Amino acid sequence: MRISSRVASLIVLGTALSAGPVWAFDGTATTQSSAPALPVVATSPNAGMALRSAVPTAPAASAPSLSSLQYSADEGKAVAQFKLGRMYAEGDGVTQDNLRAFDYFSRIANQHAEDNPASPEAQIVANAFVALGRYYLDGIPNSRIKPDPERAREMFTYAASYFGNADAQYNLARLYLDGVVAPRDAKNGTRWLGLAAHKGQHQAQAVLGQMMFNGDYFQRQAARGLMWLMLARDGATPQETWIYDVYNNALKRASDDDRAMALQLLEQWVRGRRD
Repeated sequence: MRISSRVASLIVLGTALSAGPVWAFDGTATTQSSAPALPVVATSPNAGMALRSAVPTAPAASAPSLSSLQYSADEGKAVAQFKLGRMYAEGDGVTQDNLRAFDYFSRIANQHAEDNPASPEAQIVANAFVALGRYYLDGIPNSRIKPDPERAREMFTYAASYFGNADAQYNLARLYLDGVVAPRDAKNGTRWLGLAAHKGQHQAQAVLGQMMFNGDYFQRQAARGLMWLMLARDGATPQETWIYDVYNNALKRASDDDRAMALQLLEQWVRGRRD
């Protein structure tokens, strides 16, 4: 897929804006520690993380509804293109075809990259960029799409910077923290991770909570870390066992004071989200 010069400049700008000192999210400057062992997360586009959006999950498509979607997609309707891309990625009502899914997501990215971030379809466009990033990260076996971590970083950076997409911010954080594109970069990784966690991205909350609880890259804040892990546990799917494991491990190690303070912080968080 092609990227316009304006999109490319925004990718560079997004990386530049993320530079700066690393801060804990209560305003406390952090200390560097040895690289933490971050949880292993499934990277396949079919894992669902990259494809979550405001668009309801489509039921198994009958022939007429599939034809209708294809017609709308050919007319350039981003919603139809995204639904078809997700259906082919997940094998939902159609034979799974990741390359065809990639092509639908690419259409959206090519045609709508410069849409207003406040437009009704903006998050659909952002999610298409995230899905493309996941495909570029792993590649598609037996196809023209080869693993290309740098290209994946570009997709995530654009969606994270221009659209402010939380899933993109989490994926970008993992690239930096896991050292996928370059040596580990805690400065950029923790910044993007914090942005995603504060937007309610539960996987980011889990990793951030683990790091704060253990004191990895941050001054240790056990209660605040446990709070993030509580939020992550509440948002996790049954398949995301790594989140439950990280939470349970921290809960066993937490003191009674840590647990009490975590509950207070959680109450403040919930109250703040309601206001």
